[in-house]
Amino acid sequence: MPSLRRIFLGLLERRSPSSNRLRLSQRNIYILPTGAGFVFGLLLLILLLTAINYQNSLIYLTTFLLGSLFVATMHQTHRNLAGLEITFTEAGEGFPGTELPYGARLRQTRNESIAVHLIYEQGWEQIRQLEPDTVESRSLSVMGKRRGPLRLPLVRIETRYPLGLLRAWSYIRPSLEATVFPKPIAPSVASDELLSNDDGEGARMPAAGRDMPELRPWRRGDLLARVQWKRYARDRQMVVADWSAEQADPLWLDYDSFPGADTELRLSYLAYLIEEKSAQGALFGLRLPGVVIAPEAGPEHAKTCLRALALYGFPKKSPEPDNAGSVDGQ
Repeated sequence: MPSLRRIFLGLLERRSPSSNRLRLSQRNIYILPTGAGFVFGLLLLILLLTAINYQNSLIYLTTFLLGSLFVATMHQTHRNLAGLEITFTEAGEGFPGTELPYGARLRQTRNESIAVHLIYEQGWEQIRQLEPDTVESRSLSVMGKRRGPLRLPLVRIETRYPLGLLRAWSYIRPSLEATVFPKPIAPSVASDELLSNDDGEGARMPAAGRDMPELRPWRRGDLLARVQWKRYARDRQMVVADWSAEQADPLWLDYDSFPGADTELRLSYLAYLIEEKSAQGALFGLRLPGVVIAPEAGPEHAKTCLRALALYGFPKKSPEPDNAGSVDGQ
C-alpha cells in the first residue's frame, strides 16, 4: 500500500502543479498549531474547565483573553505569508560533486513578511523581513550527483511568526532543471590520437620549429589574448595570430572514437577532452549520435558541448507556454 507521505505528495501535486512561480493566498496556505501551540490550547482547556467548576470570573477573563490572543496570532501568522510571491528564475550547471544554485526571487505584494523560511531537502534559507513591493533574492543549492537534468526537490515556505504557537506553510515544486555535466575522465590513450579532421584522419600538429604565426581575421570564439591590438590601433583591422594554420581542418571530438566503452564512460572521456581543448584555445567540434555541434572555440562553446553531453539520452523538455509556471491562489 502507498505510504501516507506518497498519498500526501500526490494530493499536493494535483493541488499545486509543478511551477516556477507561486503566489500565496488563502487557497494554498496551510496552518496548524506547533507543539507549543498544542500545549497552549491544552492550558486554555484546563483554565476553562477550572472556571466552569469554580465559577470564577477572573479565570474566565484570563481564559478568554488568552483565547483571543491565540486567535489573533492565527490571523497574523497566516497574514505573514499571504501575498508573498516566489519566482524561480534560473538553474545552475556544473560537474558531479559540486553545488548547483537555483536562483529565487521573493516579493511581498500586500503585507510585511517577517521570519519566513525556505526549507528544502538539502538546506534552508531565511528571509528576516520583507517590506511590501520589495524584492529579495536568494540562492538554493543542491549537490549534483549524476549526469543529466536535476530538478530542485519540493520547497516549503514556512513561518511561525509572531509567537511560535502556529505554523503556516505552503509548497512549491519548481520546474526549472539544473544541468549536471559528465564527470571528466582522462582517456587511456593520448588525446591527439582520438582527434580527427574532416577527412577522418588523425589531427595534424604544426611543424616543429615554426616561430612565425599566420594572421587571419578574427572570428567568434577566438581568444582576445590572440588579437593583434597594435595592428587594430593602426588600421582598424581585427586579426588574430594563428599558430596552427597548417592544420587546415578543425578537430572533431567523436563519440565513436571509443569502441568497447559504455555510454557513460564515452561521455566522461569527451568531457575531459572538451575541458582540455578549451583550455588550449583550440578550435573543435563535437559529434554525438544524432547531434553535431559545429567547430568553434572559447568557453561558451565548451559549455554548449558539455550541455549536449549532459543531456544526451534524456528526452527533450517541451517548451512551456508564456503563462506556464504562474500559480495564483486568488
